[in-house]
Amino acid sequence: MTAHPEVTPAGSSDSTGPRAVGESAPMSSEPSTEPAPTKGRAPAAHRAWAEFTFRALATTAGATIVAAIALIALFLLIRAIPSIRANEVNFFTSTQFVTNNADHLRFGVRDLFMVTVLSSIFALVIAVPIGVGIALFLTHYSPKALARPFAMLVDLLAAVPSIVFGLWGVLVLAPKLGPVQQFLNDKLGWFFLFADGNVSIEGGNNIFTAGIILAVMILPIITSVSREVFHLTPLTHIEAAHALGATKWEMVRMTVLPYGRSGVIAGSMLGLGRALGETIAVLIVLHTSPKAGHWSLFDGGYTFASKIAAAAAEFSSPLPTGAYIAAGFVLFALTFVVNALARLVAGGRVNG
Repeated sequence: MTAHPEVTPAGSSDSTGPRAVGESAPMSSEPSTEPAPTKGRAPAAHRAWAEFTFRALATTAGATIVAAIALIALFLLIRAIPSIRANEVNFFTSTQFVTNNADHLRFGVRDLFMVTVLSSIFALVIAVPIGVGIALFLTHYSPKALARPFAMLVDLLAAVPSIVFGLWGVLVLAPKLGPVQQFLNDKLGWFFLFADGNVSIEGGNNIFTAGIILAVMILPIITSVSREVFHLTPLTHIEAAHALGATKWEMVRMTVLPYGRSGVIAGSMLGLGRALGETIAVLIVLHTSPKAGHWSLFDGGYTFASKIAAAAAEFSSPLPTGAYIAAGFVLFALTFVVNALARLVAGGRVNG
């Protein structure tokens, strides 16, 4: 008996022969376009409401900070304008600050600006290299058993009260710095930063001493921020530098420092903000040295903050009080500009 060949129906993609009656069709190899089941997931409406709530809370938190800063600036400006209008000298260029007679106000911020900026910049010049060096030591050179207690010791400097730093500066540091100041004045007196001022072999309470105290006070901030940034350097970058035969210093110079540059700048600006607004320590050191007017580290005088603190007990009349509020507004604006510039510089470094 001759077997007849089985015929596959036209258009069928099954090459294995006809299917029996009731046999299910083969599964298609093409991926399904239907969405996967969302077992355990919240409904879309609930997720959208949660997203909206979180966005609103985050926006409100950010707006609160902006509003607080704007209200502080507005308050200072409103209270300062009447005193500035009653001022009989130029507010920005005058060296006088006489407010004991409300009918004849004579106040300017030139000397306050000079002492504030000079002491803060001098402190930053001292603290940044030391802070970065300590951070590098703790992250790449120090044994692990020593790194943690040493870091805690540095951070403890931030817990020391300002008045303790001020007393230490007057009673201990200033007498020790006397010979150093005298040497710098004798050898480099031709340079304006070391020109004649309140300097003696016994030690002077001047911007030089105040700057060193400020450097010690801002050192924990710069060290802490720099240390955290250096810890974040990718391990692949470090291993690649070692694979190329780089020494420890070459690895640090090629990978760690470039990666942490923005963090060092941010930490430095945080320290500068602290130095600009420091009050008690600077007041204790400089209040006995009223001489100012020159861009010399051996000058005395007042910073914005120390001047306001020294006269706080006399804030009884609106116009004299407004004179100090005007000085405070200048300090507020100076700090705001410094931090804004630091943010731009750090952001440019990161994006670059």
